Amino acid sequence: MGSKEFNTSVDELRHAVGLLIRRMRAAAPSEQHELSWTQKSVIARLERDGAMTSAELARAEGVKPQSMGTAITHLEELGFIEKKSHPSDGRQLIIKLTTKGAAMRKSGKDASRAWLGQAIERLDKREQAILFNAGEIIKRLAEL
Repeated sequence: MGSKEFNTSVDELRHAVGLLIRRMRAAAPSEQHELSWTQKSVIARLERDGAMTSAELARAEGVKPQSMGTAITHLEELGFIEKKSHPSDGRQLIIKLTTKGAAMRKSGKDASRAWLGQAIERLDKREQAILFNAGEIIKRLAEL
């Protein structure tokens, strides 16, 4: 494959992944459509890793503390997260997902999974196998 063909293929893959993400996002409940990428990522991280400080969230998400502060404030106003006193350092606050936040996250994941599952079921078995193998490769790329 020549360099021009390679670049074209890279562009097509980027476009396809973007379309897939947008379709999965569109399947999510409407309340998630109003959240920024950072806010959605904060909710996902808190669900996955548990409660943490704002500074830990900012580092984990690769954003500035001020940006994380804005995201946290909005999520707290919506009732998706809550702040609690740090058990050993009274100067810090721990950010925790609320029951409402966990339910919203679950409904979003369920809707995306349902849409994607239905779409994949339309593929033949060979295409499904190729797609699932590609998923492993895409995951490896994301971890580079």
